[in-house]
Amino acid sequence: MESMLNKLKSTVTKVTADVTSAVMGNPVTREFDVGRHIASGGNGLAWKIFNGTKKSTKQEVAVFVFDKKLIDKYQKFEKDQIIDSLKRGVQQLTRLRHPRLLTVQHPLEESRDCLAFCTEPICASLANVLGSWDNLPSPLPSDIKEYKLYDVETKYGLLQVSEGLSFLHSSVKMVHGNITPENIILNKSGAWKIMGFDFCIQSTNPSEQEPKFPCKEWDPNLPSLCLPNPEYLAPEYILSVSCETASDMYSLGAVMYAVFNKGKPILEVNKQDIYKSFSRQLDQLSRLSSSTLQDIPEEVREHVKLLLNVAPAVRPDADQMTKIPFFDDVGAMTLQYFDSLFQRDNLQKSQFFKGLPKVLPKLPKRVIIQRILPCLTSEFVNPDMVPFVLPNVLLIAEECTKEEYIRLILPDLGPVFKQQEPIQILLIFLQKMDLLLTKTPPDEIKNSVLPMVYRALEAPSIQIQELCLNIIPTFANLIDYPSMKNSLIPRIKSACLQTSSLAVRVNSLVCLGKILEYLDKWFVLDDILPFLQQIPSKEPAVLMGILGIYKCTFTHKKLGITKEQLAGKVLPHLIPLSIENNLNLNQFNSFICVIKDMLNRLEAEHKTKLEQLHVMQEQQKSLDIANQMSVSEEARSSSTSSQIDKVFTSGTDLLTSGSDSRESEMSSKQKKASLTLEEKQKLAKEQEQAQKLKSQQPLKPQATAITPPVKQTKDLTDTLIDNMSPLTSHSINKAKVASSSSFSSVPSMGVGMGFSSPIDNTKRNITNGLNTNMGFQTAGFSMGAGPTTQNFFSGPSATGTTKMNIVPTANMPNYSPMNAASPISPLTQPNRPPDMSALDNLFGPQKPKVSMKQLAQQKSSQWVNQFVPPQGSPSASSSVLGPQMNMIGQPGFGIQGNPFFAPQNFAQPANTMTNSSSASNDLKDLFG
Repeated sequence: MESMLNKLKSTVTKVTADVTSAVMGNPVTREFDVGRHIASGGNGLAWKIFNGTKKSTKQEVAVFVFDKKLIDKYQKFEKDQIIDSLKRGVQQLTRLRHPRLLTVQHPLEESRDCLAFCTEPICASLANVLGSWDNLPSPLPSDIKEYKLYDVETKYGLLQVSEGLSFLHSSVKMVHGNITPENIILNKSGAWKIMGFDFCIQSTNPSEQEPKFPCKEWDPNLPSLCLPNPEYLAPEYILSVSCETASDMYSLGAVMYAVFNKGKPILEVNKQDIYKSFSRQLDQLSRLSSSTLQDIPEEVREHVKLLLNVAPAVRPDADQMTKIPFFDDVGAMTLQYFDSLFQRDNLQKSQFFKGLPKVLPKLPKRVIIQRILPCLTSEFVNPDMVPFVLPNVLLIAEECTKEEYIRLILPDLGPVFKQQEPIQILLIFLQKMDLLLTKTPPDEIKNSVLPMVYRALEAPSIQIQELCLNIIPTFANLIDYPSMKNSLIPRIKSACLQTSSLAVRVNSLVCLGKILEYLDKWFVLDDILPFLQQIPSKEPAVLMGILGIYKCTFTHKKLGITKEQLAGKVLPHLIPLSIENNLNLNQFNSFICVIKDMLNRLEAEHKTKLEQLHVMQEQQKSLDIANQMSVSEEARSSSTSSQIDKVFTSGTDLLTSGSDSRESEMSSKQKKASLTLEEKQKLAKEQEQAQKLKSQQPLKPQATAITPPVKQTKDLTDTLIDNMSPLTSHSINKAKVASSSSFSSVPSMGVGMGFSSPIDNTKRNITNGLNTNMGFQTAGFSMGAGPTTQNFFSGPSATGTTKMNIVPTANMPNYSPMNAASPISPLTQPNRPPDMSALDNLFGPQKPKVSMKQLAQQKSSQWVNQFVPPQGSPSASSSVLGPQMNMIGQPGFGIQGNPFFAPQNFAQPANTMTNSSSASNDLKDLFG
């Protein structure tokens, strides 16, 4: 990469140095800026050709520079001869003015280092194009290296040279004397121009007499730049030291041969022994075979053979050559007409431009861009010719790339976009609007192209409005959405409402209908459809246009009309229009068909919506019923679970007879059968409370240290045990240990609590639930719950109270001073009653005494509600009770696992147990 940059840098530096050294100090540089070296030309390709611009007008020119360093090898008098020859040629060219001669913009200027003059801008010399690259920059310019001559260029170029020679021979009475590819220059438009008048010979006879051209003898001792090119020189120059106008025609024949043979001349001349060489070649020319001329087109082959004839009298003159059939090519004639266009009047021009679109497809693209396009755009200054020129320019634009269009065509179209007269200009642009929108940059579209469309919609001519409305849908997809929404659509609507022409109104509706697909749904619903109701006329064509827009919007996949719009706006508008008296049967049927389709869709959509709402309502009802059932079940469970409070608040009722339990059950059933208003209000509050608890986050256990109560309770353990011993003496032999319930705190403190209960119910062992492993978790306590063998709601049973052993563990906290002071485990002291003070802390603070009936009416405990089983749980009805799990995966405290849940399970017959007043008093003190 670095080497490439260095190479580029050295090349640029070298070129800049060449230009600076060649032109520095020359007076030409005062008025012209010299640019890049592009070509070489003149005798021996001695002139370097540069791009240039005039400083004052920025006009493009070509600067010819002859560097005197090229002749440093010659002696002074030879240098002077060369300089004089070059000066003579340029001065003669400057004096002559003709379209076929190179036009000089600034005369020859001489400085110490160079000669320089300026001409019209050029592309290259014919010699450069044919492969002679002497005195060209390195690397070779790509436009010269890749230049290819098309047939039409060759034909017209040779015709131009012939016309130039005809001008010299007939009008100027001059022989050029050195017609060669080096002296034929291709200008920027591709036209062939003659230069190099270094060896021209003026006629010595007066103009009315036969011209006579004196000829100098060939001097081989002169520098080559002081002699013409012998390869293109007529034989009579050398052999007979004579010349005439036919001598230039021989040179033209040699140039034609070289053009069709890739620059190779017909004769190769030894310049050191030119006389022998010409004498030897003379026989070849006299016997010129067809094989030698095989590369020349057949229609001109004979004419070239005549031009190369040894006898000057046989050669055709320049005027005759311009009329040969070879030059009657339509392309060459078209180019010839363009060159003479400035001589034609408007009528002739208009006729020519009308036929030009048929010729343009036959011409090469480069020829069109170089030769024809500049001539066409130059006519834009004539407003009357613009309607005839513009179609050809847009036809050329179609074949150009976007870059070429922007660079070559768009700058000339800018002023034409703003022309409003003649009106045909607007029509032509509208017909080619898709081309303009495709190739024109977005900024130029917004600033030049679309304003022209808006002017057409607002034009006073009805024909222009109709054409514009018909053409807009063809390029609507190329218009950006903001311009269409904010500028184009409002003007179409305005044209529809304000025009007095029925055709414009109908075309406006048709145009809107065709461009609906490029609009968004809500713009159509909010802007287009309401506009239809503002149209005042009721002609059938207008009504059908309105119907068409409604139908397109209704059926289009992207658009569509909502059922609210159908019911509220569209159908109320369409139905009155459908019964207009101006409509015929087919038009009425079209209205009815669209109305029916709209009604069907309206019915289907709304019916579907109602069905969905109905399904949702049914689902909601079923959910409400399920919730009510759940709430009632919870209320039933909560009323049952409220009985657990009886265990903790009233210990005396445990010793009452079974008849009391049955009476409470009967009274509860009666209350359930007929509830008072207050009871119903309580029930409703309980349901609300249960619903709130369901929506709350699950409670998480918190490990908190249990602090012993400050209040010292009375220790009645010894008295209780002594008084209970006679109660259980009659059934001590039948006692069986059913289960063990362990109360353990979080730091694994365990209390062994054994209930021994002799049970006899129809000769079956009924445990009343006391054999389950109960899970009871609160503030660090957990109870294990296990399966039961029989439902403990089975009715009254004989229950005996046995001796209860409390076994403290080593890590169990002390709950009383008595426990703390006892160093010996109660198991080793059978005679001493165990300490029961731990039960006081377990069952909580004392509560006021409440009867069973009052307890049943109290609100169930919220704490117990947390452990109510879910609805549908089998534990509520099954006789085989499963384990209850708490929220952290441990065995929970369920309704079925709670042995204190149904007080009636503890009721006994009156004859199985004697009621001791002292024992009852002690129990009251114990349970508060």
